Amino acid sequence: MRTRFLLSFGLALTLMAGAQAQLKIGFADANYVLTLMPESQQVQSELTSHETMIQSQLEAKYRDYQTKLQEYQEGAATMDEFLRQSMEADLIAMEQSIQDFQQTAQSSILQKQQDLLQPLFTKIGQAIEAVAVENGYDFIFSAGAQGVDILLYAKQDKDVTDLILAKLGIDAPSE
Repeated sequence: MRTRFLLSFGLALTLMAGAQAQLKIGFADANYVLTLMPESQQVQSELTSHETMIQSQLEAKYRDYQTKLQEYQEGAATMDEFLRQSMEADLIAMEQSIQDFQQTAQSSILQKQQDLLQPLFTKIGQAIEAVAVENGYDFIFSAGAQGVDILLYAKQDKDVTDLILAKLGIDAPSE
């Protein structure tokens, strides 16, 4: 399905190129731009802080579980049946709680990452659009996102990433 779409799109571009004098096409690496944005350091710092907080909570839950498990193991032989069953039920509940927390934590980290990165991607998108309009580009393709490249081939002189960085006020590092 995707291949059919890309072939159809390529054919449409070819037909449009014949109908119009010339299309101006460029490409940019939005992920590269993201890594150079000053805000991305703040986002990474917030993500690291969030992950550290969650990891600390998980470790505290696990320590509580280990303490309770050790108490159970040390006294199980001398406990009456009711107390032993009660502690076993508590341990099972704690294990389930830890597993639930791990799943919720993973979702929380992904949501936090999405919430923090969305404004940056919006800003990059606006810069791409501005560069396209200001420089007369008909199309700007995405490049550099491994597995989701929409660009199969491009001449290097069509790379507009540096123009987008300039639009965002970011100096491109010298290579």
